[in-house]
This record gives sequence, C-alpha cells and structure tokens, in this order.
Amino acid sequence: MSSRKEELAQNLALVEARIEGALAQSGRRRDEITLIAVTKFFPASDAMHLYDLGLRHFGENRDSDGAQKSADLPADIHWHFQGQIQSRKISSILGWAQTIHSLDSYDHAEKCSRFLSADDLEREFFIQVNLEPERSDRGGVAKPEIPAFYESIRKLPHIKVSGLMCVLPLAAEPISAFSDLAKLVDQLELPSLSLGMSGDFEAAILSGATHIRVGSSILGSRPDPA
Repeated sequence: MSSRKEELAQNLALVEARIEGALAQSGRRRDEITLIAVTKFFPASDAMHLYDLGLRHFGENRDSDGAQKSADLPADIHWHFQGQIQSRKISSILGWAQTIHSLDSYDHAEKCSRFLSADDLEREFFIQVNLEPERSDRGGVAKPEIPAFYESIRKLPHIKVSGLMCVLPLAAEPISAFSDLAKLVDQLELPSLSLGMSGDFEAAILSGATHIRVGSSILGSRPDPA
C-alpha cells in the first residue's frame, strides 16, 4: 500500500470512528448516513485510493473537475455536485453528477428539468438553504422562503427534491442551526438532509443529517486550486 493510500486509510478510519461515536449518541444506524468524500482540488488518484478503500460517494464543487474525474474513475461512483450552479454549465453538470446539492433558483430548476426531459433522465436535488442572507456571496434560498420555493419546483418533470442542504456559518452554533433545518425538512415531508463537514459532522448526525460532506478530515489540508 502506498504511503498516500495508508494516510487516507488512517484518516478514513478516524472519520468512521467519529461517525460511530455520533451514531451511538443518537441511536441511529450507519446505513442512515451517506459519507461523501469531498475531493475538490485533490487529484483523481486520491479518489481512486478512497474507492479502493470502499467509498463510492464523492463530491466536487467545480464542473470541470467533476466531469474529468467522473470520466477517469470507475463508473459505479455516485458523484455529488456541491458548488454554486452556473446556468451555462447545467447541461455539463447533469452529465456527470447524479446528485446536485445546491439548487437555489427556479430558473436553474426549470432549465435542469428541460435538459433532463430531453434525455429522459432523473437526478436527485437538494435545495440549498442560505443561513446568511445578508451576505451576497452566499448561494442558497433564505430559510423563510424555502416552503414557497419548494412548492414552485416540486412538480417540474424529472426534478426529484430529496431534501435541504446548508453550509454552516462560522459563527453559528451547529446543533441549534442543524436542528432548525431538521424541523423544516420534516415540515416539508422530505427524507434527506445534507449537513455537516469536517468540523461539525457529529453535530449534523445528532441533528438528523442523512448526508455528510467531509473533505479535510479525510484528505488533509486542501491544496491551492489550479
């Protein structure tokens, strides 16, 4: 085993131990949690090592990276797109990502629906919730607007809305913020919550997350983007 693969195996084991600890506290089962390895800016070789170690869910924030890695890596990988959606890249994103975590615009949803209808495809979508509406650089729909936004897109063909996703603000208290979103997803009768990253995924699991997006705790410090 290469030294890099050994490093990743050790990191992954530590993450799994943290997951098991949170599951023990919450009384939940491991099969209720989808662990997404966020490989953005890391080489495809790292993703291949993690694939060999048993992972099948990988996340990318840039369309170009996801398209290239999905072409280079095994076909049974489930790819998650987590970045902000750009209208001109929608057709490409839908070509490689099975799950999109960052839907926050009716126009984007309608365009996705048209592309998917043309190819008779279906993709899974999470609505991104913006917990910092005062920041214009944050993607997502403000929390009070989520029910109306969901109602506006839920009947579009080939758009399967599974749940909500958020990126926690630095100053936020994880359990409180995540629990509020868990209540909202219950109100909408949706099955899934994409919450939690390397620093707060235990709190996310305790709050009902079904998908956790873990990068640095598995792969280490993120390299500078090319």
